[in-house]
Amino acid sequence: MTIRLNLGLTLALSLALAAPALPTAALADPAQRVLTLGGSVTEIAVALGAEDRLIGRDSTSTFPPSVTSLPDVGYFRALSPEGVLALNPDLILSENGAGPREALDVLNAAGIPFIVTGDDTTPDGLTAKITTVANALDLPEQGKALAAQVAEGLQTARDRAATVQTPKRVLFILSLQGGRVMAGGEGSSAESIITLAGGINAGTGFQGYKQITDEAVLTAAPDVILMMDREGDLAINNDMVLAHPALSQTPAAKAGAIVRMDGLLLLGFGPRTPQAAADLHALLYPGQG
Repeated sequence: MTIRLNLGLTLALSLALAAPALPTAALADPAQRVLTLGGSVTEIAVALGAEDRLIGRDSTSTFPPSVTSLPDVGYFRALSPEGVLALNPDLILSENGAGPREALDVLNAAGIPFIVTGDDTTPDGLTAKITTVANALDLPEQGKALAAQVAEGLQTARDRAATVQTPKRVLFILSLQGGRVMAGGEGSSAESIITLAGGINAGTGFQGYKQITDEAVLTAAPDVILMMDREGDLAINNDMVLAHPALSQTPAAKAGAIVRMDGLLLLGFGPRTPQAAADLHALLYPGQG
């Protein structure tokens, strides 16, 4: 039976190669007009109590729902510098990978402090991301408190994962365009959250997110197929999975073990990551706590 978790809006596809980061400018005073680029950075800023200082966001910033009322400057990997400058920010906080390079050059020439967080999805990397955002907002104590809270939640997730006696093999499918499976491989954010939830990433032998062959799908032999809960042209329904020549032959498809979660929660690696790990664990191991 298909298991489905409806958690709201979708994570935009922010999985391309990262563009070079801009030089970081020093801040003389705490910024009051802050533009956040990247869903996790926006979530962190709000969790730190700085939502009232946000004057814009990118299209991947959809949580909490209140931020969707802010002006949207578009996908943070395809920025228009004119749209950004029109908001007159005195600080831009961004996930790694904003671009294109030409847009970043314009923003750099404008002298706007542009601070980029790391994209390490390990527990230490996530707490470091929180610290970077907190320091940029001149909220170091709030940052310490949030980082400690998230670190505690991540440790709980790791302890819970360690209790799993028979880990399930999980294949994360990002897209199924043209019948080609794009999956999450080694070092991907998908692998990180699967591991935190007590699973084993079935996507091996490649790095990041890549299209894999039907033979590779069959070799992966996942017990569970994991996807983002999406709508529209990018949605992958169960009929599409069951009609696919390779996916339909996997243990996951034969058992109907197809699970979905909100993309930003699942892959965003922000303050809600401990919740994401707990929710995914519950989907992978129902009734096991």
